[in-house]
Amino acid sequence: MANKTLFAGTPGKLLPRVDVVNAAGGAAYALPPRAALAQYTATGCLNGTFYADAQTQLAAVLALCAEVEPQFIAKTAIHARERGAMKDMPALLAAVLSVRAPVLLPAVFARVIDSPKMLRNFVQILRSGVVGRKSLGTAPKRLVQKWLDAASDLTLLNGSVGNEPSLADIVKMMHPRPVNPAREAFYGWLIGRNVDEAKLPDVVQQFERAKRGEGPAPKLDFRLMTGLPLTTAEWKALALGMSWTATRMNLNTLARHGVFADADDDIVEVIAARLRDPELVRKAKAFPYQVLVALRMARVEVPTKVREALQDALEIATGNVPAIAGRVVVCVDVSGSMGSPVTGYRAGATTAVTCREVAALLTVSLLKRNPLARVLPFDTALHEVALNPRDSLATNAARLATLGGGGTDLHLPLARLNMERASADLVVYVSDNQSWVDTRPATRPTATLREWALFKARNPAAKLVCVDLQPYADTQVAERGDILNVGGFGDSVMAVIARFAAGELSAAHWVGEIEKIPLQSSGL
Repeated sequence: MANKTLFAGTPGKLLPRVDVVNAAGGAAYALPPRAALAQYTATGCLNGTFYADAQTQLAAVLALCAEVEPQFIAKTAIHARERGAMKDMPALLAAVLSVRAPVLLPAVFARVIDSPKMLRNFVQILRSGVVGRKSLGTAPKRLVQKWLDAASDLTLLNGSVGNEPSLADIVKMMHPRPVNPAREAFYGWLIGRNVDEAKLPDVVQQFERAKRGEGPAPKLDFRLMTGLPLTTAEWKALALGMSWTATRMNLNTLARHGVFADADDDIVEVIAARLRDPELVRKAKAFPYQVLVALRMARVEVPTKVREALQDALEIATGNVPAIAGRVVVCVDVSGSMGSPVTGYRAGATTAVTCREVAALLTVSLLKRNPLARVLPFDTALHEVALNPRDSLATNAARLATLGGGGTDLHLPLARLNMERASADLVVYVSDNQSWVDTRPATRPTATLREWALFKARNPAAKLVCVDLQPYADTQVAERGDILNVGGFGDSVMAVIARFAAGELSAAHWVGEIEKIPLQSSGL
């Protein structure tokens, strides 16, 4: 046998050298511009993260947009909205296109600006001036006008909730031409003018009567209803007509208004059945972390049956995780930076769920569908944890989320596998990938890539996936045929992992998936 001391460094000679310093101060590989833009768009909410503030993220995204072709910006915006359910970043990319390639904007606008919230985001970003203009301009105005014309009265009334800008602000800016007398009265009502109530659309008239306590409230956005003088019976009636998402988000409000006062009331069974309904959960496109938020925030006044239904919903929300053939190892980061909010810091609106908890959810979801998978939690050390695939996701995620808190050393799990001469077909990292403890000189590859080269020497068919939960433009392993760097924490990420593991993705991997997005209405 060859001398291990003499030849231990040989694999590293064939590996690329690091070319950037990451946000934590460690050596890393810069992602190519298109991959970096996709990463920011899939994980960024334009809020502060553990290592970077919101302004830094914004500057990075705008710089990347200047480096890639407009068609890729358009496809990335659509992918992030339709498959990733992101909000801020798709609206930002649409705003960038209004300056960079206006001809592409109609194709993106129709698919990205799909709600009053997204419309408000788009207008707010344009008016801020960050993309190079402070007014909407002819093409965006025409698209906003078309959106307002096509929106139903109910959509506009529900969309009147929110500000900066509010829907009323947009109407004042746009001076839209009403399509009929009822819409003309509605626009006047939105901006605070005195209008003849009889000329308003029926749903608005009903809402006005309910505000005066003169009749039942229509089925509207829950936030519109909280200021109405409703009795407990009316609150119960309102709860019975709520959507799955509205129910998940307003359990504490319902409890506060006495809806659950009688634990034996049929309404408890109705609400619980709604929350655990598989079809409704899938239709709501709920991220597992959103269900976890509701579960964590549910007050003691929320009945046990309802909280148990949320646990069932959590299982369903991760039910699309595919089974993966072969031996799977999941390396989950439990370091200190993973304790930051998964959607970033934002005054008054910071999520209660951390990157560590989302990483735990993704990990135990993979374990649930791949019960023989091995889980290796790490920070600056490897942690032992006993996970039972038959336990609930919430239980296993809670076990993982309590571990660690130190620095980040990504090479440790692979080093352990190499020390054991272990075999695997797929190794998945779930992390923010900001490794720094294992930093090497800039003339050498990262420790993680070196360990992967050693692992591949024994497992030539193995593949490595690094799932990044935060918006950074670098990685510890330069992408190649057997390595995938992907960002996000929704179902689409799991689907990409499964396809990559099965050899169904092109050499472009994740960027290739975005490239497949059609831009039909632009003729491209």
